[in-house]
Amino acid sequence: MANGILEAIPYSKYNGHPTLRHPGNVNICFEFIEGEALLLFLNAKGIAGSSGSACTSGSLDPSHVLLAIGLPHEIAHGSLRLSIGDFTEPEDIDYTIEALVGIVDRLRMMSPLYDKVLKEGK
Repeated sequence: MANGILEAIPYSKYNGHPTLRHPGNVNICFEFIEGEALLLFLNAKGIAGSSGSACTSGSLDPSHVLLAIGLPHEIAHGSLRLSIGDFTEPEDIDYTIEALVGIVDRLRMMSPLYDKVLKEGK
């Protein structure tokens, strides 16, 4: 799932080690958006996720783990944690990636920081 997201969405970053992790878990940061807004749009499409670590669910603060590994506060705030399970089908992953592409694009179009990056051509 992570590779599909990273390939489809620019300015996204995989958090953590690619293999030394729980195999059904992915954590990705999307620059120029807020994780809470992302979660609201995902929820409307029937996709569950979290923007913080499992031990701080419900908190609006970015993950202390992401901050500890050196991510800037503003990037850590755009994090998304997704898990897959025994009943997750390949179509569910495709649907999630497709939804994320549209949602991230929509949220970035509202971001003055992203607008600045587009104008500067970075």
